[in-house]
Amino acid sequence: MIMVMPLVNENLPKCYICHRMFPDIESLRQHIRQTHPNVTSKHRPEPAPGDVTVF
Repeated sequence: MIMVMPLVNENLPKCYICHRMFPDIESLRQHIRQTHPNVTSKHRPEPAPGDVTVF
């Protein structure tokens, strides 16, 4: 028997760490900053050497 699961609310932003869905992107950003600071602190805000910036 093959089951197909429907994709519900696939247009809402989703946290890639805990898979919670949020009504807008700002609430997702707040959630990531407050709940998962150890993951986001590893990323550097400035570009790495050799990165190309598109204007």
